Amino acid sequence: MRAVVAALAANLGIAVIKFVAFLLTGSASLLAESVHSLADTANEALLLIGRGRSRRPRSELHPFGFGRERYFYGFVVSVMLFTVGGTFSVYDGLHKILHPAPVHSPVIDFVVLALSAVLESFSLRTGIAEANLVRGGRGWVSFIRRTKAPELPVVLLEDLAALIGLVFAFTGVALSALTGNGQWDGAGSVAIGILLATAAAILAVETKSLLIGESASADMQHLIVNALEDGPEVARVIHLRTVHIGPDTLLVAAKIAVRPDDTAGQIVAGIDAAEQRVRTAVPIATTIYLEPDIYRPFQADRTDPSIRSALRPRLSRRRAVPPAHAEAPRPPVPPRDPE
Repeated sequence: MRAVVAALAANLGIAVIKFVAFLLTGSASLLAESVHSLADTANEALLLIGRGRSRRPRSELHPFGFGRERYFYGFVVSVMLFTVGGTFSVYDGLHKILHPAPVHSPVIDFVVLALSAVLESFSLRTGIAEANLVRGGRGWVSFIRRTKAPELPVVLLEDLAALIGLVFAFTGVALSALTGNGQWDGAGSVAIGILLATAAAILAVETKSLLIGESASADMQHLIVNALEDGPEVARVIHLRTVHIGPDTLLVAAKIAVRPDDTAGQIVAGIDAAEQRVRTAVPIATTIYLEPDIYRPFQADRTDPSIRSALRPRLSRRRAVPPAHAEAPRPPVPPRDPE
């Protein structure tokens, strides 16, 4: 949450500076940037509220807890960024294009935009540092699409959009000052609005997917299947279903094959041991449901995603380990003497 707090402090200071500069200069681009920073400040506050509400204890009405509160507030942030930031910026820019007015004291605009760029860069630097701790070897696009925590993608996209928006605002103010045509200032505001709407659409798509419910990553599913089958109690995993109840909470449901001659007591003891192995391998697997069954290969539907989730780790192991009966490589035949 360091990235969220840093973004909140930076955006609050930037919003105040930009709004004061707008009052002094009348720049539409600066007004759009003021609303943008104010919306970003509210967004960070919503993320903090969602984080706090997600920690409430489970209840009878919500037996799996409130972890998805973070996803809900992340989705609200994307809606606010589109409506408050994007819509207002486009409206104000179009109004300035239709009714242009000169920009007074552009030097003030440039100073404010430069200070805003410094603060936004600090916020983005903090977000990148926090993301690097958890993204591993994934690229940035893959990290934003696959991460289960909504806060970091929101902060990264907001800060990146803010820096690009400052470039648009600087360009609009500069062209207005050079040409004496206030329509360039309005065009900068419209560009900022389109930029915010694009960032909001990306956030909405990603947080909507999390809000509906996403499965564990492929690597985590491998760990779960391997942990279940890493004991004599489980012959194989028939199918596997996982869903993130929250970024740090995973529900695991699997049908496992047991030996037909095991007693009820042996099956129960085996399930307990298998659950413990999963929790050791994947600590966020807080809720696990295992259903014992007899494996019937002719009933397996390879198109079922839950069956593919169980088969994928097994296939990868087969590719990695050559079969025991594989023929050993033959030694190279030495070249014949030409004589």
